[in-house]
Amino acid sequence: MAKPQVFTIGYEGADVDRFLTTLKDAGVATLADVRAVALSRKRGFSKSALRDALAQKDIGYEHFIKLGTPKEGRQAARAGDGDLMRRIYCDEVLATEPAQAAFGELEALASAQPICLLCFERDPANCHRTVLAQRLAERGFETVDLTVL
Repeated sequence: MAKPQVFTIGYEGADVDRFLTTLKDAGVATLADVRAVALSRKRGFSKSALRDALAQKDIGYEHFIKLGTPKEGRQAARAGDGDLMRRIYCDEVLATEPAQAAFGELEALASAQPICLLCFERDPANCHRTVLAQRLAERGFETVDLTVL
C-alpha cells in the first residue's frame, strides 16, 4: 500500500494563478498554512484572499498558527541560516504543548486527505515546513516539495 503524501510549497516569487494551478495539478485537497503571520505583502497570499481563491478551486484552507516560526526564526531563514532557524523552531515552538497539539491536528488532516504545507520561502531547505514534513515522514508519510513554475 502506498504511503499517504504530504506536499509542501513556498510562494516566494510565485503568482497566485500559477500557485493555485500547481496545487490543483498535484491533487491537494487542503492547504495547511503554517505561517505564524498569515499576512503577505505579495498580492493574493494573505489569509482571506488566499482562502477565497482556494475555495474557487475547491481546495480547503486551514491556518495552523501554532506551527508558525517566531520572528527570530523567520529572520534566520531570510538570512539563509537554516540551522539557526531549525534550532529556534524546534526549541521554541515544537517543544511547546500548543504546537504538539496543532501538529496532532495536522497529522490527522494529512491522514484523511492530501494536504500541502504552505510557507513563504521558495527553497524548502531554509523553511520550517521541511521540519514539519520530516516529522510527518517519520510517521509514515511520503513528502513531496512542490515548486511553482
